[in-house]
Amino acid sequence: MNTFKTLDQADLSGKRVLTRVDLNVPMENGKVTDATRIDRILPTLREISKKGGKVILLAHFGRPKGGPDAANSLAPVAAALAAHLGQNVAFASDCIGAPAAEAVAKMHNGDVLLLENTRFHKGEEKNDPQFVQDLARNGDIYVNDAFSAAHRAHASTEGLAHVLPAFAGRTMQAELEALGKALEHPQKPVAAIVGGAKVSSKLDLLGNLVKRVDMLIIGGGMANTFLAAQGKPVGKSLCEHDLLDTARDILAKAKAANCAIILPVDGVMAKEFKANPAHRTASVDDIAADEMMLDIGAKSVAMVADQLKIAKTLVWNGPFGAFEMAPFDQGTNGVAQAAAKLTKAGKLLTVAGGGDTVSALNHAGVGEDFTYISTAGGAFLEWLEGKPLPGVDALRS
Repeated sequence: MNTFKTLDQADLSGKRVLTRVDLNVPMENGKVTDATRIDRILPTLREISKKGGKVILLAHFGRPKGGPDAANSLAPVAAALAAHLGQNVAFASDCIGAPAAEAVAKMHNGDVLLLENTRFHKGEEKNDPQFVQDLARNGDIYVNDAFSAAHRAHASTEGLAHVLPAFAGRTMQAELEALGKALEHPQKPVAAIVGGAKVSSKLDLLGNLVKRVDMLIIGGGMANTFLAAQGKPVGKSLCEHDLLDTARDILAKAKAANCAIILPVDGVMAKEFKANPAHRTASVDDIAADEMMLDIGAKSVAMVADQLKIAKTLVWNGPFGAFEMAPFDQGTNGVAQAAAKLTKAGKLLTVAGGGDTVSALNHAGVGEDFTYISTAGGAFLEWLEGKPLPGVDALRS
């Protein structure tokens, strides 16, 4: 099924393996505060090291402007990586030139070296051919294990795949296989949950999904825009009134494609946007002019859970309500727990992604229960939108 090469096809022993990873991790006071992305790449690093490859890591960090600066150095990440990996990680003060070449020359088979932030060079984001060649001088083969950066055609994410033998790392492989099962070769019926605040930020996504899925479940603030487009009152709820015609157009396209659109039938209403305000649960037809719908109600949760029992595959991006604040987390929690139960029973394949979605599923206590959860954010969204991902396409060519 794979149209890309994996580590199974790579001869790693004694080779300098330029490995693109995502180490753009959150930090406070020089310490990594969430090591999820570090943990994801460990299987790839350990396999290359165990097979006798020299692991040379390429990564970006932050958005440095105009060259090197201490705030965006990867140096502190090397220590965190070493702790999680359980072996020493050397660090080079540049990703090209003498500092990189000298550090690579000192390596023995199985060693791990982290090179400094690729974005300290303008050639990275410009995918400059000379910068690609400068990076390639330190490697014999290229492994891309950073799906989360695959939507960018940069030197270290796309350019290197054209000048060195290129392979997908285990994280990249797992991501592509999970996504393939979810939308490219899915078991039908396929359901998609799309939540979040605004329709405007997910127009491409909604347009692609109505052609690909059997049921599209819409939640979050964007559900209000669709309810308003159907003539329902939305009070003071977040709603893009200038996009009602767009919402009607999406509804018409879904009908033509035989894709069922599922919207909330009840909601949790409040007059104030804060934790634990006075609130009530009511039909979506019964919202006062001074109220906001901040979550879906119990009837909507039950309705979505029933739809998921029919489905064989679920793709999820975005929460149903303001899940960061009680009691507006109950809708997302209820649906997430229903999906997790079906997944554990072997009845539903579940793939979820996007920053808010990962946080919401962890908040619901089901982060470990889905078939696959992508930490990729932008790349996951662009894949859902049906857009080409340069970093993936380069591995296929």
